[in-house]
Amino acid sequence: MLPIVACGYLLILTFHTQLQAAPSFLQIRTNIAQRDTIPAKAISDSSRKKTDSLNQKKINDSLVNRTDTLRISKDSIDAPINYSAVDSGVLIIDTREFILYGKAKTNYKDLQMEAATIRYDQESQMVKAYGSLDSTGNPLSKPQLIQGETKSVSDSILFNLKTAKGVIKNTFFQEGEIYVNAQILKKISADEAFASKARFTTCNLDTPHFAFRASRMKIINNKMGISSAAFPEFEGVPMPIGIPFGIFPLYRGPQSGFIAPAFTASEDFGLGLEGIGYYHIFNDYLDLTTRANLYSYGGYMVNFNSRFLKRYKFTSNINLTIQNSRILNRGGISKEEFNRTRSFMINWSHTRDGRARPGTSFSANVNFGSTRFNQLLLNNPVQNFQNQLNSSISYTKDWRGKYNLSLNANHSQNNNTRLVNLSLPTMNFNVVTFYPFQKKDQVGSGKWYEKIGIGYSGNVLNQLSFYDTAFNIRRMLDTLQWGAQHNIPITLSLPSLGPITIAPSISFEERWYGQRIFRNWNDAAKRVDTTIQRGFYTARQMAFGVSMNTRIFGTYTLKSKDEKTIRHEVRPNISFSYRPDMAAKYFYDTQVDTTGRRLRFSQFDGGVIPGFSEGSFGGIGFGIDNLLEMKLKDKSDSTGKATRKVKLIDGFGFNSSYNLLADSFALGNFNFYARSTLFNKINITAGMNLDPYEVDAQGYRLKQLAFDVKKLKFGRITSGNLAVSTSFSSKAKDGSDENGKDIPIDPFMTPDEQQRQLQFAQANPAEFTDFNIPWSVSLSYSLNFTRILKPDFSGFKTETFSTVSFNGDFSLTDKWKLGGTGGFDVGNRKLEQLSMFITREMHCWQLSINVTPIGLYRSFNITINPKSGILRDLRINRSRVFSNSRF
Repeated sequence: MLPIVACGYLLILTFHTQLQAAPSFLQIRTNIAQRDTIPAKAISDSSRKKTDSLNQKKINDSLVNRTDTLRISKDSIDAPINYSAVDSGVLIIDTREFILYGKAKTNYKDLQMEAATIRYDQESQMVKAYGSLDSTGNPLSKPQLIQGETKSVSDSILFNLKTAKGVIKNTFFQEGEIYVNAQILKKISADEAFASKARFTTCNLDTPHFAFRASRMKIINNKMGISSAAFPEFEGVPMPIGIPFGIFPLYRGPQSGFIAPAFTASEDFGLGLEGIGYYHIFNDYLDLTTRANLYSYGGYMVNFNSRFLKRYKFTSNINLTIQNSRILNRGGISKEEFNRTRSFMINWSHTRDGRARPGTSFSANVNFGSTRFNQLLLNNPVQNFQNQLNSSISYTKDWRGKYNLSLNANHSQNNNTRLVNLSLPTMNFNVVTFYPFQKKDQVGSGKWYEKIGIGYSGNVLNQLSFYDTAFNIRRMLDTLQWGAQHNIPITLSLPSLGPITIAPSISFEERWYGQRIFRNWNDAAKRVDTTIQRGFYTARQMAFGVSMNTRIFGTYTLKSKDEKTIRHEVRPNISFSYRPDMAAKYFYDTQVDTTGRRLRFSQFDGGVIPGFSEGSFGGIGFGIDNLLEMKLKDKSDSTGKATRKVKLIDGFGFNSSYNLLADSFALGNFNFYARSTLFNKINITAGMNLDPYEVDAQGYRLKQLAFDVKKLKFGRITSGNLAVSTSFSSKAKDGSDENGKDIPIDPFMTPDEQQRQLQFAQANPAEFTDFNIPWSVSLSYSLNFTRILKPDFSGFKTETFSTVSFNGDFSLTDKWKLGGTGGFDVGNRKLEQLSMFITREMHCWQLSINVTPIGLYRSFNITINPKSGILRDLRINRSRVFSNSRF
């Protein structure tokens, strides 16, 4: 029981309980005479009549039925109220008021209220809440009202429970990303309210950096806010320039609407509006974004992007861009004032959830368009130099892990040569190795022949090529090639002989071709002519072999205080194989120059499937792989016994072969490789191909080994590659382990959308700067070279590509950061691309400056905008673009 102290009509309760449908205010009506008790005589008489139990029961039932007639008052509440208070609660019966004192809290349906004092009037269903002052006169326990996802803090609240109408004074509340302060807020329903003398902003500070002030404002929850004339203020200083009215979307989810443009200026394209468009949602699964760039010289670009997403089924995205460029002719060969160029780009990506249809999958990543499309994009230095486009569409099906089928369509495109290659369709069918002689119920290790395994792999290829500058259906069909290959490997699993593993194998391969190519010397034209014969042709090859491999370990302890130990792991392998010469009939000799030099060619050279190599092979294949690591004492271990491993070289070695049946060029090329990660920071990958034979003046091989130990000459390097990359960054200011700010990626975005967002971040690095990391730098170097035969067969030439890429940023102050990215062509000794940025952190605003002084286009962009997504179009933008090329 609760302790109750009666004082007149005032009851004071000390409590922490629950009010259930206002039982204190129930009106109880009864037909019993107005007496406090039942007469004693009636009780005594009834007690004597023990024999008439049935009659007594009827009397008792009648009495109960008459005394339990209850009716609920019309002014009672329709749901329970959970409440609590630190001080006390007061129930006034005459006025039907209930008052909570001291950090009072109530919970009614979706409405939560906290205040120093809460007063509830049952008759009017009005709730009043107000705060108090502490001993120093400062506000204490201001009323807080939470309804759904909206929370407000006010000086006082007057609220009707039934009608949801009320008046709130000096309230602060958040609606979506907007923070609103209103001197008087009048709620006319649960979702609508009118504000007087309102201030709204996206800055979450008590004293915001900026705000808009309006005398009147209407707010519709989760829809929009509409204001009268609004005037901005910065740091509390009002600005003389305002807007006649304001409409602010408050949707918490995606909604259709217009997309505001950005202004730009280019000496090639003219003045322009970029990004103007409209976003439309058709339903929960499909949307469409339409954007356009308009330029004063008459050029334009239109982009259509649509996403179709169905969870647990698939995600699909298609992006179509059409360019109609009208570029000022600045010193070109053409006499026209403007050069016109039309181009397009299609990006389509599709991913099906593996749970939709287990055992099958379908995916697509298509990037197809005009070769000059990337070159004509403004303010995108990364994509301007993207000269390779690739596409793939794939369907796979698996039959319980025994068979699998894949159908593919592929596309590759080089924007420099403007050559487009299409491979469609490509079919691959594989049979997983099975053991036909193995018993179903295996007992023991089984016989040796039961371990014979047979597999199958086959594929069919189709390819056609064309130049986009001279596209013609007939010419394209003339380049159509097709081919197929079938491979049947037979393996035998033998038990290991101690540390040595032996694996014999037999393989049969057959290839089908749709054409043959013959080269003949033309004495009149002094050149090599090529003739193509269409038809159905076959070639086949067999091979027999056995391979062995093992692992050897060695350690060496260095004499030092740390007792460093170097561990060396050697993995040698050797194989013996025999391949009969079944392809000699497909080779022929042809004169290639005026000196009478003759080279040997295969009829199937240049096909989608290469021809078999000529000559029989019976020899040895060999190679060695190495691993070096160091074992050190772990200084962080208190016992002093723990150790840690540090890899010195992840792997290095070589492989080659020797043909015992060849009368010349028996020794094969040596392929050397190495890979390592130094100090867990520097990644190094290197490789080269070493030809052991000499060459003549034109670069053709001679039957003479290029070994000279005295001169440390062991052959000729014909190709090689080297890649070095590293990145460093300072520790985060907050002490966290993060290495930088990741670009936010929506997990439901398609790969194509994610790629475009990454490209936008690379083109606008100032908007994705992490001030928590004082500095960071990334460096990479790549070198590739190879010797190739010249098109006229006059000799060989070496093609070399060498580039250095860098990216980094550092904080000038806590609020200013400077950074840049670029690439240097070492071979041409030219800085190909350079982009720099500087950004200023202003809490709820951001200043970003992007400058590209070197590249296909030189440009600068200055943008000041709020960080809030709801005000992303409220920006000050200044952009200029200058061209370094002549169209």
